[in-house]
Parts: sequence; C-alpha cells; structure tokens
Amino acid sequence: MNRTDRLYALREELRRAGSAGRSAEQLAARFEVSARTVKRDISSLQQGGFPVWARPGRGGGYTVDAEATLPPVNFTAAEASGLAAAVAAHRGQPFDADARAALGKVLAAMPGAARRRASATAARIWLDQQERPGDAHVRRAVEQALHESRVLTVRYRDADGALTTREVDPAFLARADGAWYLVGHCRLRDAIRWFRIDRIASANVTSRAAAPVPVAAAGTPPDTARPVDPAL
Repeated sequence: MNRTDRLYALREELRRAGSAGRSAEQLAARFEVSARTVKRDISSLQQGGFPVWARPGRGGGYTVDAEATLPPVNFTAAEASGLAAAVAAHRGQPFDADARAALGKVLAAMPGAARRRASATAARIWLDQQERPGDAHVRRAVEQALHESRVLTVRYRDADGALTTREVDPAFLARADGAWYLVGHCRLRDAIRWFRIDRIASANVTSRAAAPVPVAAAGTPPDTARPVDPAL
C-alpha cells in the first residue's frame, strides 16, 4: 500500500473506530508499518485539516470527531474531475487555498480506483492561466477580514499610482471586468469603495469588529452578476 492510499485508509479506520479510537500500536499492526510511521501519518492528516487528536492516558489513542468529517460520499470520477478543473481555474484567487483543501477532502473520501480515474481525467484538462495571481499575504488578509467580519487596514494604490492608507469594513468580494475587488466601507472617505485587490500593496487584519455593511449599499449589480451559492 502506498502512502496516499494508506492515509486514506487510516482516515477511514479512525472514522469507523468512532469514540473508541485506535492506538498507534493497533494502527501500526493494521497497516503493517511502524508506530513511528503511524505518528508521522497522523501528523500529516492533522496538517491537512483532518480533526484527529491524541487521547492521553492508559487506553488512549487517536480519536476523530465523526460529525466534523466528510461522511462516505458517492462522487463519480467525472464529478471530482469537474471540481478539480474549477479549483485549478481559480488558482491564485480569493479562497483558493480553501478550495484546494476542500477538493483534497473530497478526493481522500473517494475509493482509490475512483480517485485514480478522476486524476486521469483531470490530467486531460488544460488551462492557459495568463492572469498573474496577486500577493498571497494580501489575499489571505482580505479573506480573513471578510470571513471574520473584521476591520482591514490596507495600503492602496489608485489608478494614478498614489498610495493611501485606508481602514475598510469589508462587505463582499466581486469579480468584474477581469479583476477582483474588495467592496466595503472606506473609513477615510466615509463611503462605499471598490478596491482592486491587485492594487492593494499591503493588508493587515485588525482585532476590531467591522461595522455591518449591507450588500445593497454597493448599488444595483448588473443583470449578468450573480452571487456564489454553495447550494448550486
């Protein structure tokens, strides 16, 4: 069993064990590897966002929260390939890292044969990505401020190249005319502003809660604009 398949099998073994958990020794015997290898694999799962933790004491072991994991699903190889294509097309854009993490969880929950078929199909999809991704630190700060509703401090460069420092109450992200924008209330101008993310020279999330900004405050979107709906 290669490491990728073992990590998947390890996840499923821990999920099946439920609250009883499994010790490193039990897992080592189950997968015919050393306890040290099991601990290294557990660390990799934790770094990937899988909710597994060590239970100390006699009879301890590794336990997962079943409610926090993706239950068995029946994604087809074609469906997974479609998700992979969508995530790849979004590379370097807002919430890109989260999209890739979600795709990884979907692939890890699929049977090995279906996962390999999905990878083979995805390899037949090519993307010519000419758009350069923005600064990763700026992107992560914008994502965090929006997700946690916190004030964002930015150094912003306007169309003439002039830099100003702004404090922004984020409202939403929008893609228009080939660029991503952070839309929010600018405290310096005391008005709604659209900030092109690729013109944000630096961004830092503050500890202050952002003032609520209704989406309607930005005006009426064009007929072709649609919000992203995870239910679709």
